[in-house]
Amino acid sequence: MCGIVGYVGTKPAPRIIIDGLKALEYRGYDSAGIAIMTADHQATLLKEVGRVKALEEHINKADIPDSLSAIGHTRWATHGVPSVKNAHPHTNTAKTIFVAHNGIIENYQEIKKQLEDEGYVFVTDTDTEVIPQLIDYYYQELKAFEPAFKAAIKDLKGAYAVVAVTTYAPTSCLPLSYLVPWCWVSAEMKYL
Repeated sequence: MCGIVGYVGTKPAPRIIIDGLKALEYRGYDSAGIAIMTADHQATLLKEVGRVKALEEHINKADIPDSLSAIGHTRWATHGVPSVKNAHPHTNTAKTIFVAHNGIIENYQEIKKQLEDEGYVFVTDTDTEVIPQLIDYYYQELKAFEPAFKAAIKDLKGAYAVVAVTTYAPTSCLPLSYLVPWCWVSAEMKYL
């Protein structure tokens, strides 16, 4: 079963994400990944098939600058085989928007076709990849991450939880859930 962890703050984001993913390990999964945003508007995307421990070892070997936010995901395959390319988070073609998703996007094939007609290139076998590509499509028009996120979500059909981060706004982490139970914890607000 999938699990998502997101973080924005002043502490090292990778450690917090790994600890959160470890807490979700009992749910079962086939792969894990993390997208880390830095103050200089750069991103690091790391994914592994197998246990969170393999992802943690990958992070420990990587040279990751100070991070402001990150999202992590454990995946149980529903679209596409367990593989590094199908592990979450997924990104847009420009690698500026990153998304972790639980659930099913029922109309992903229609959205994918529309975006391919616009020149977007897809590299995974998942329904999730349409989300960062669609956010990017709206970002090109709206030039703001949160409005682009909201516009993209309106186009999705299904039951899902989505968390997105971007290099455009490295201190933002946008969550949304539709027909899927979830808990969002904030240091300021405790529980939303």
